[in-house]
Amino acid sequence: MNYREEFIHFMVRSGVLTFGDFVTKSGRKTPYFVNTGNYKTGAQAARLGDYYAACIQENMPEGITALFGPAYKGIPLAVTAAASLYRNYERDVPYCFNRKEAKDHGEGGSMVGYKPQDGDHIAIIEDVVTAGTAVRESIELFKHVADVHIDALFVSVDRMERGTRECTTLDELREDYGIQVYPIVTIREVMECLHNKPVDGKVYIDDAMLARMEEYLATYGAKG
Repeated sequence: MNYREEFIHFMVRSGVLTFGDFVTKSGRKTPYFVNTGNYKTGAQAARLGDYYAACIQENMPEGITALFGPAYKGIPLAVTAAASLYRNYERDVPYCFNRKEAKDHGEGGSMVGYKPQDGDHIAIIEDVVTAGTAVRESIELFKHVADVHIDALFVSVDRMERGTRECTTLDELREDYGIQVYPIVTIREVMECLHNKPVDGKVYIDDAMLARMEEYLATYGAKG
């Protein structure tokens, strides 16, 4: 079992990847949902960092100056990914995150942790990107911090849904900003991994659920 398959099982066991009837923020009725807010233990945080680190190491084994975690959900993700990169790959990559409101006392500023410098190469660490709002805000934020290169975005799951255009939101970010986007897994990989294959004795994606997921992607999935 590769790290992607392990990650899918980990999400299911953590109650983060669930199946049923849900409504997304955009109002779409979806048969599956990814709620990273359900991670809540130290063991889960450590393992989550390992999966992000494996994805980072696979796709960008060098060249990253710092990891950036957009407030709020991105903060623990960037921290645990940085810790895992050091623990597992001996890469001591700094991390930083933003304050929702700029600090007006002490050193001030909107950034916490590493202070980005002109010419730095930044990787953004996020959970699940829907509309891409937080990522776009992060890119805009850095324009007021330093002249950095936003090289990559790492996310846990690519839902492979259309954004404001016919392509996925992740492809929109690639096209609009020229950044590379790397999901740990895609929803298609989830479907392949779990279809009629039990996790701890339970089948989460049977034929009926697979049909519902295929129907959803036929309606909202990216074209081409």
